[in-house]
Formats: sequence, C-alpha cells, structure tokens
Amino acid sequence: MSVILSGNEIKKQILVELKDEVDHLIEKNIKPSLSVILAGGDPASEIYVSSKIRTCQEIGIQSVARKLPQSVSQQELLEVVGELNRDPSVHGILCQVPLPEQCQEEEVLEAIDPLKDVDCFHPFNVGLLATGNPRFMPCTPYGILQILKRSGILTKGKNVVVLGRSNIVGRPLSILISQKGWDATVTLCHSKTENIEEVCSRADILIAAIGISKFIKREHVKKDAVIIDVGMNRIIDPTHPKGKRLTGDVDFEAVKDKVSAITPVPGGVGPMTIAMLMLNTINAARISNDLPLFQL
Repeated sequence: MSVILSGNEIKKQILVELKDEVDHLIEKNIKPSLSVILAGGDPASEIYVSSKIRTCQEIGIQSVARKLPQSVSQQELLEVVGELNRDPSVHGILCQVPLPEQCQEEEVLEAIDPLKDVDCFHPFNVGLLATGNPRFMPCTPYGILQILKRSGILTKGKNVVVLGRSNIVGRPLSILISQKGWDATVTLCHSKTENIEEVCSRADILIAAIGISKFIKREHVKKDAVIIDVGMNRIIDPTHPKGKRLTGDVDFEAVKDKVSAITPVPGGVGPMTIAMLMLNTINAARISNDLPLFQL
C-alpha cells in the first residue's frame, strides 16, 4: 500500500507556523488583512470563500468578503478593486473566479495592485516567478511543493511530468519545480501531447492537473512513482447522499498499490492551496511594511 500524502495534516503544520508569524507581526502593530471579492452566487465559489475566511480567522488574519450581485458590471467590479488597491489597511486582494459572464476576468485580475496580488495571477508577478525571483508563490503549485518537501520526497534530478498547462497550476508549477533548489527535469504535457501514456509512465513524480475524472490509469504510472492529484471533478453518483461525489484526475483505486505515495481527493492538494494563500497574505503585509518575505 502506498503512503497517503495528506494535505490536511501538512496544512495543520503550516498553519501553526503561520499563526506564530501573524502573532509576531501583530506585536509590531502590523495586522495582516485579506479582502475577498465574490461576484455572483456560484455555490462552489461561496464554499471556497467561506473556507478562506474561516482559515484567516483561525490564524489571526483580518478578512472581509465583499459580496457583489450577479448583475455587477465590469466597471462596478473594477471600482471595488480600485477602492481596495487604495486602502492601506488591505494587504491582500483576491477576486474569486469564475466571474459573472458580463465581466472580463483578465482585466479584473490585472487591475489588482501587484503588491496585493496574493493569488499571483498578475502578469508582473508571473514574470517575477518565471525569472526566478518570485514575490508571491502561486498557491496551488507552491502547496504541491510543500507536500513534496515536508513528506521527504526529493525532486533534485527527478523526472517530473506535469499533466496540464493551465496558468493556475501546470505552467507555473513546471517553472517552479525546475528552478534551483528544486532542480527537477520537467516535461509539461497537454491535450496535444503524443504518446501521453508512455510519457507519464516514465515519471518519477507525476502531477495530474488536467481536469478529467480518473484520466490517469494504472498503465500511466511507473512502479513506485509519486502521484500528486490536483483534480477536483464532481461526477454524478446516485449512491452518494448528495447525488454527486468528488474525484481526482487519477484513478486512485487502480494505482494505489503500484505507486510509492499519492495524494487523496479530497484532502490532498486542496487544503494546501488555502494555506499558501495565508502565506501570501502575510507576505503582502510584510512587503507593505518594508520587511523581508517570510519563508516556509
């Protein structure tokens, strides 16, 4: 049986460290704060925002959810972003996506002050990341790296395959894990990759972020590989009390006895994303007070 890499447990460890840092900042009269913009009433977004606010409260970060109606205009949304940009008491700004269809996500995300961009979506921050001088760490990719680091899984010289090239997970992760300190040899796969099964089966560490339920089967993985499953797919299941259940991009049952370690879904990568958001909020507060970044 493979080792289960519990994001829930690692998150708990990290939040203890982050709470100590928040307490340290408060002693200096610096109160880290996060403002979350929630436009519309998407049920999944409301759950995510509630979880983020709850975690802020747990470690002492001030947090406010700015809820806007489904009918909010692009201009109204940009005005809220501008207001938060100008507010010195707000250190981090997060705009929960997806946005209502009349709003242009790219323009809104680029309107956020790069010094408050705790999601690390702004082109300026992505550029810093790509050149090896990150200000903020993209939350899900850095959460994955923390899982590997804190589980004693070495990346130096390893053959890492990242499946999925989104700007949120796959692309930034492939950049980060190849940089000095992590030193992996990276293959980034996507929908046009030929012989994808063969490519995946050579990976020492396989990171699945393709958004297709149970895409990775037994034949995709090498014996004793490490599997990181980023997938969050809700599928119909009449046997489940809610009629749906959450699955990953990996067929867990099919591969669990072949690999050396694997993240579960849920309880794997998801909790780590929120923990890294807390780290970025703390660092946004440190940046605004001319303090060096806090490192995990």
